[in-house]
Amino acid sequence: MRQYSRNSQAKQMGFLRNQFAQIEGLPFSNVLTAATVMKALQAAGVVENEHVYTSTILFWMFLSQVLDADHSCRASVARLIAHQAAQGEKIPSAETGGYCQARQRMPESVFAACVRQTGGAAEAEADEGWKWHGHDVKIADGTTCSMPDTPANQAAYPQPDSQQPGLGFPLIRVLAVFSLATGMVLDLRFSRYAGKFQSELGMLRQLWDQFAAGDVVLTDRYLCSWFEIASLRQRGAFVAMRLHGGRHADFRRGRKLGRNDHVVEWVKPAQCPDWMDRETYAAFPKAMKMREIRVRIAEPGFRTNEVIVVTNLLDAEQYPADEIAALYRARWYAETDLRSLKTTMQMEVLRGKTPDIVRKEIWVHALAHNLIRTVIAQAARRFDVQPRTISFKGTLQTLLAFQPKLASASPTDLPRLIEALWQAMIVHRVGDRPNRIEPRAKKRRPKRYPFLTQPRRLARNALCSND
Repeated sequence: MRQYSRNSQAKQMGFLRNQFAQIEGLPFSNVLTAATVMKALQAAGVVENEHVYTSTILFWMFLSQVLDADHSCRASVARLIAHQAAQGEKIPSAETGGYCQARQRMPESVFAACVRQTGGAAEAEADEGWKWHGHDVKIADGTTCSMPDTPANQAAYPQPDSQQPGLGFPLIRVLAVFSLATGMVLDLRFSRYAGKFQSELGMLRQLWDQFAAGDVVLTDRYLCSWFEIASLRQRGAFVAMRLHGGRHADFRRGRKLGRNDHVVEWVKPAQCPDWMDRETYAAFPKAMKMREIRVRIAEPGFRTNEVIVVTNLLDAEQYPADEIAALYRARWYAETDLRSLKTTMQMEVLRGKTPDIVRKEIWVHALAHNLIRTVIAQAARRFDVQPRTISFKGTLQTLLAFQPKLASASPTDLPRLIEALWQAMIVHRVGDRPNRIEPRAKKRRPKRYPFLTQPRRLARNALCSND
């Protein structure tokens, strides 16, 4: 590789790091280093070439694309042209074909590795005060994203069966694991919207390596399954989740720990599930002890009057029932994290016309999300506050405003700019609204256009025939 290419890569990586306030010497500055990116590229077998779209340049462009409100390939190429012209480097064509082909060639595993590295590095560096009773708490939750209605997308991620052909859009199901302390995405899995072995439970089983001894896993009631809980316990991890609707809690039984708090035995299901072999099934114990806590909800406007939280944190003195209940309530952070990805960062409707580009888009959104969370973590440590109290959207807006100055600043000016960035970020705090009540209704009326009830091609032909 020529010296030009190495210098260009170094400049591009430095520009990327400055955008996200990751200069050397700052906390969390090692979550996305040039070495991290190069290691991911080498592991994926990427061979560098002399083309203007080198791997590092492409990496920066894809990140800038998902952060930009426009989200288009044309705007991303225009930013590269402006940057290369300012640096006196080779200027690419304004056509987007070369960029799109380069994105197609870049392996998905490169972005996945960087997401896992950034999330894991930040989790390892999190302050003890951000943890819950010294435990790393990880939240697993699922969502769906839409994508263009192309034959390739429909084949990989079909639209729901309830929609007629040509009237719906392909849907991809995504399961994300978030850090409760920092809000980082730790890992992702994908599946079709429906079908055998396409559930969130099925995706969760692919993520066992993400949960280590001492972790506490927060999930909703749909992931409250005997085998999943037992599998996590074998790894030394604990759970806190809402009781599944198919299981009944009888507080007259078991070992009483307090009012509406007891320990009971959950017996292993008699049938071996289809996805498990007989040897694995036999290795599980015949029963396991679980703690059930009834939580009364007296707040007006809440849809639920009570919930039953289950956990295998059995020590009532070390883990009081009210703290377990408060921990389960923190599961809602997964919903706000998904909102940050889907609404604030516009991931709800993806642009890729092929399944591999769609998955890469999701990984890159998660990586950009992690880098923004990195800046939040840096500011939280600087001002001794919890990262969750700093607004994600406010940070994104502030970071985009500072981005041009950070990219062009000299090494002596960077610390001053970083301090000003943090000072501006810390003003935008998340409101403390634990019992906020809002009607589940829309005030703004939609435009009165009829729904499309046949494929667009047929509707267009019908209009032409009426003329």
